[in-house]
Amino acid sequence: MPTINGKQIAVESSGEGDVILMVHGLGGTSNVWGSQANALQKFFKVIRPDLEGSGRSPATGDLSIQGFVDDLVALLDSENIEAAHLIGHSMGTIICQHMAVQHPARVKSLVLLGPVHGLPDPARDAIRGRGEKARAEGMTELADILVQAGTSKNTQVHNEVTALFVRELLMRQDPEAYAKTCDALAGSQAADLSAIQCPVLILTGDEDGVAPPAATRTMARGIPDCALEILGRCGHWTPLERPNKVNESVINFLI
Repeated sequence: MPTINGKQIAVESSGEGDVILMVHGLGGTSNVWGSQANALQKFFKVIRPDLEGSGRSPATGDLSIQGFVDDLVALLDSENIEAAHLIGHSMGTIICQHMAVQHPARVKSLVLLGPVHGLPDPARDAIRGRGEKARAEGMTELADILVQAGTSKNTQVHNEVTALFVRELLMRQDPEAYAKTCDALAGSQAADLSAIQCPVLILTGDEDGVAPPAATRTMARGIPDCALEILGRCGHWTPLERPNKVNESVINFLI
């Protein structure tokens, strides 16, 4: 694992060409992007890190959205990459938005899956509570709850393997590191959408309770150059529940 900002960050890289940097969300890892990486590496160099505190990247201290942004910029610097296309999921979309606002020259475009913008106070409290539950009880019960709440009925009934993969991703997280990531998300601030200068594609599911279509339409209207697609029979785990449609939309957007 490379050392980024003094931290051990697990990174996977494949393909050649213009760079795509993929940023997973809370409870995810680089493996969330397996299908997209396989499709996009034919045309691009695809880089998939495990954020600090997720998957194989241990948490070395308190976590924050700004810390994640700084780590991703340092990762690009370590690879001598001037600019990249960013693809984010859930919490990862917050990181991508801030990176695009703070470092516009480093971001060629954004693809935001199940995007999150500003969190209302009840949502912040719920996320902090989720972190405390992880600390106190571990990840098993949380994983079951989040699979039911976060995936579509179609996924749960007709694509059980995907639902079980989401459960496995969640159960394999270190409880304390997951809790710290919850704290980072709960403390996040909304990026200035009007300051995003690059083209943006937003994808969300028609059954996404975290990024419902109405909220994402409002978000899309706040971004100067933004396209929006609503995916049918899809919950919040967009890249896993509708991988082929996500791949098609992303390729059409980027190429």
